[in-house]
Amino acid sequence: MKNSKSLSLILAFSACVGAADAQVSPSHPYTAPHPIYGSFSVTDDNYYNSKQLTQQKEFMVGNYDYPGKPKDMWEFGIKGGLFHINGDVASVLLSQGFGAHVRKSLGHTLSLRLEYMYGVARGQDWRPSGGYKYAGFANPWFYRYTRNSVLPGGNVWDPIDYPNVYYNYKTHVQELSLQLLANIHNIRFYKPQTGVTLYGLVGFGVSTWKGRVDAMYEVNGDAESAAYDFSTINSSGVYSNKKEILDQLKDLQNGEYDTPIETDPSKPWSNMFAGNIAPSISGGLGLAFRLSPRVNLAIEDRVIYNGSDLLDGQRWDEKGTLTPDKDFMNYFTVGLNFNIGNKSRRVEPLYWLNAANYAYGELRRVPEIVLPDADGDGVTDQFDQEQTPAGCPVDTHGVSRDTDGDGVPDCKDKELVTPTYCQPVDADGVGKCPCPEGCAPAQSDCAATLGALPSIHFASNSNKLSDDAAASLSTVASKLKANPNCKVVVVGYCAATKRQQQLSWDHVNKVISHLVENEGVSSDRFIFSSGQEGGDCDVVDIRAAAPGEDGPNTVAPPHPNLRKN
Repeated sequence: MKNSKSLSLILAFSACVGAADAQVSPSHPYTAPHPIYGSFSVTDDNYYNSKQLTQQKEFMVGNYDYPGKPKDMWEFGIKGGLFHINGDVASVLLSQGFGAHVRKSLGHTLSLRLEYMYGVARGQDWRPSGGYKYAGFANPWFYRYTRNSVLPGGNVWDPIDYPNVYYNYKTHVQELSLQLLANIHNIRFYKPQTGVTLYGLVGFGVSTWKGRVDAMYEVNGDAESAAYDFSTINSSGVYSNKKEILDQLKDLQNGEYDTPIETDPSKPWSNMFAGNIAPSISGGLGLAFRLSPRVNLAIEDRVIYNGSDLLDGQRWDEKGTLTPDKDFMNYFTVGLNFNIGNKSRRVEPLYWLNAANYAYGELRRVPEIVLPDADGDGVTDQFDQEQTPAGCPVDTHGVSRDTDGDGVPDCKDKELVTPTYCQPVDADGVGKCPCPEGCAPAQSDCAATLGALPSIHFASNSNKLSDDAAASLSTVASKLKANPNCKVVVVGYCAATKRQQQLSWDHVNKVISHLVENEGVSSDRFIFSSGQEGGDCDVVDIRAAAPGEDGPNTVAPPHPNLRKN
C-alpha cells in the first residue's frame, strides 16, 4: 500500500526502544543474546550492578527509554618521558620524568584519572647574570659565597664587587593530581570500533619540589667550600657560542648540586612544612592507540602550574627586581595503559566503546514487524475504516470498492457498472433497466455530457504529479463516476527519440494509474494513447471517446530501461 514503507520504518524504530506487548517466538533473534561490545550481551545480568540492572530490565520491557550502563574495566597506566621547567633559567632538554595512574570512565566521553608524577628538571644558563647582587644580602644566598664579595674593613657590601654567575639548577618535583578527561573521538557512525582516541584533560592537585644549585666546590678536598670563580668563563671577553660556554661550565662545575635553593615565601604551606609545597592545576592533550582489548599506547603532553617562581631557584631580574612571570612545568610522555577487570563481567572502558553501537545493534535485531489486519484486506487495522468481507477489493482506506457508486460493493454487485439512470438498484446491485426506449442518452452524447476535460501538465523531464494536477484529475474522476457509460482517451505526445517515447508512456500511465488507484475509477474506462504527434511533450490531454472508439487501457512500456521516477 501507499504508506506501508513509512509505517514499517516508524514501527521498526518504536520496537527497538521497547515493545512490551510484542509477541515473538522464543527462537526469534530478538529474544536471544545481543552482542553489542565484543562478547558483551545486553541481556546478560553479569554486566550490570543492581541499580543499572533494574533500569535495564525496565528498558527491555518498554517501561523506560534508556538502557542501563554496563560495568566497565579500570585502566592502570605507566608512563615516562621529558620533564621541563619553563622559568628564568634555560632548561636542559634531557630532563626526565615518569608516573603512573588509575582511570575510571564516567561515560563514553568523560572519565576521571588519579595520577602520580615524579620529574627531575635541570637547567643551565650559558649567558652570565648579575642581577642577584642587587636583591639584598639574603636573596639568593647561595650565590653570596664569593671570594671578592666583601670590601676590606668588614661588613660593607657593594654590588660592584659581586661577580657575574651562570645560573643553574636541578629540581625534583612530585605531583598527585585528580584529572577530568574528555574523549572527543570515540563516536563513529560507519565502524563499530575506534582504534585511536583524542582526548583533552584538566586537573587539580598538590605539588612538592626540592631544588639545588651547583654553586660550590670543595677546597683541597676538605669540608671547606667556596663559590665557583666564574670569571674564568669566556675570559677573553669575547662572547663565544653557546656550546663553547657550556663546555667551559661543565669543566668548571662538579655537578654535585650541593646548595639548596630558597623556600618559596609566597607559599604558606611551604613555610609550614619547611619545604616547597603548593596546590597545582594542569591541562593537556593526549592521543591513545588501541593495541588490543586490554592494552593501549598513549602519547600525552601536560602543562602544570603551581604559582611559584622558584622552581628553578631564581626570581630576580638583572636590576634586582622580582620577575612578574611565574614558572610552569611541561610533562611530555609516552605510556602503556592496561584495562583491568574480568571480561566476563566488565566491558572495555566506555571511552573505547562507540556510543552508537548500542542503537545500531538494537536496530539490527528488531523483530519481524507483524501489522494486524483483522479482515485481511491488506490495510492495517489502525488505518482501516471498514471491516471488509473476505475477497472484497478495497481502496487505500480499507473501504470496499463501489465502481458505479450504487451503494453495493463490487464484491456483491451482480451488475458492476449500473448506469445512473438505472439506479437505485436492488440488494444485488442490479438496476431497474431496461428503461423505456429513448430514456438512455446516446453514446455520442459523452463529449457533451463530460464537457471539456482538463489537460495535465508535468514539469520538464519529470513524471511527478503536482498538487494542481491531482486536483484536476479529481474533477475528471467525478465526471466519469457520474457518467459510467462513457470512456475517455488519455493522450501523451512526442516520439522523436526513445527517451521521448518512454516519457510519453510514463505520463499517460501516471494519469491512468492515479485515477484507478487514488480515485477508484475502473481501469476499463480508459483508452491508452501515448507517443502521439502535434502536442506538448510535457502535457497529457484527456478527451471523451468518440462513439465506437476503443483501444487498450494499458500497453507495455516501449523502453523500460529509460524509465524515470
